[in-house]
Amino acid sequence: MKTPAPFIPFLVACFLGVTFAAPTNVVLIVSDDQGYADLGIIGANNIQTPNLDRLAREGVRLTSFYVAWPACTPSRGAFLTGRYPQRNGTSDMFRNEAPDYGYKYPDHEYRYTFERVAGMDTKEVLIPALLQNQDYQSGIFGKWDLGIHRRFLPLARGFDEFYGFVNTGIDYYTHERYGVPSMYRNNALTEEDKGIYCTTLFQREAMRFLRKNHDKPFFLYVPFNAPHNSSSLDPKIRSTVQAPPEFQDLYPPVEKEVRKVDQFKKYVHPPFNEGGEMVTKEARTRDYRASVTCMDAGIGEILDFLDDSDLATNTLVIFFSDNGGSGGADNSPLRGHKAQMFEGGLRVPCLVRWPARIPAGEVNDEFLTSLEVLPTILAATGNVAPDGLQLDGFDLTPVLAGEKASPRKEMFWQRRGDRAARIGNWKWVESAAGKGLFDLSRDMGEKNDQSASRPEVLERLKLRFAAWENQMAQSEPRGPFRDF
Repeated sequence: MKTPAPFIPFLVACFLGVTFAAPTNVVLIVSDDQGYADLGIIGANNIQTPNLDRLAREGVRLTSFYVAWPACTPSRGAFLTGRYPQRNGTSDMFRNEAPDYGYKYPDHEYRYTFERVAGMDTKEVLIPALLQNQDYQSGIFGKWDLGIHRRFLPLARGFDEFYGFVNTGIDYYTHERYGVPSMYRNNALTEEDKGIYCTTLFQREAMRFLRKNHDKPFFLYVPFNAPHNSSSLDPKIRSTVQAPPEFQDLYPPVEKEVRKVDQFKKYVHPPFNEGGEMVTKEARTRDYRASVTCMDAGIGEILDFLDDSDLATNTLVIFFSDNGGSGGADNSPLRGHKAQMFEGGLRVPCLVRWPARIPAGEVNDEFLTSLEVLPTILAATGNVAPDGLQLDGFDLTPVLAGEKASPRKEMFWQRRGDRAARIGNWKWVESAAGKGLFDLSRDMGEKNDQSASRPEVLERLKLRFAAWENQMAQSEPRGPFRDF
């Protein structure tokens, strides 16, 4: 039988001892508002995360990993572009505030609101678009949060498939954001799965994508919304994280589920303006942990499939939270939480596994950030950034492999009037929640303000922040916030 012509070079190469490396697959998993200590492997609390613990044992756990913004929209824009939020234009949230006070938008109003019309500048290039020249199949299943109009949705940014919601948060069962339907399949709004817990849906769609594309190079992005609070107008739902009963039952029962409140000032709902019920702190903590454990089960199915398909060795898996924890989260020993410039809002749990390149069971305390995610994926997949694309990070693989120290020496954050900088082990914060100068090598809990005793260090960090701020202002402007 005649050997097909395309197979001949392969036979010759094998005879000569030449080997071809299989393309590296990439799985990027992002949780939403997960606390720094909310991993079972740390042992700091009673949270159950057996599959994330497994990922840590089979890869590297990063303990000084930061995101680029202390809340979701700009944080996600930063790691998907490899650029500071102030450079890529998505430097604040794409959300409406009226639902905070119990208002449900009718469709004819909602379509003209900022949440509906805002989006990441279309000039920005995201991870999947950079993988297209090597025929990677790219899918996103979960939270998008970078714009709702078709020109902003995932299929316009390089993804081949999308199933998920487009806003900052949803009700886990109705898939509505404060009463407004928010779930999409590709470019079309869908209510086909209304009533089904959304973590289960994102797990289902991710597995469907893997089964369909496991024999070709793929980039799978699974941005869960767990354990973000539920975005419902009902304060009883909004004051907790919805979790399936079978996962709630994995935790000790709470003495009291709800508490009466006399009046709501914010997060009101018309039937409850004069009082009502909200979930107790104990119930919220249980629900938060149950939602993380449910997400963990979905992650376990993904990891099992990679193992069973002999894909694990050459698949780069990255997991982290989009920002610091809130609600029932545990950020200890860090100070602060989501939306703040203290460590609890910016330093997040991160796990990386790539058996072909990275040793197993390591704990790495090198200074690294989510700006490194895109350059790392480009290097792992044999891609390079286009000429002229200014990236703010680098390939972190050699750092995780123990081949060199992190080249990152500084990082800057700005959220409206709040500012922060880390240079070396020094951290400066100036914000509505507090301010100070802290030596993170001795005080990662940011308890001891050294502004008075080390004024020269404080001045140096402020000057470097001003230089960074000027650099961002001089970069090519991007919408929607810049004036150009």
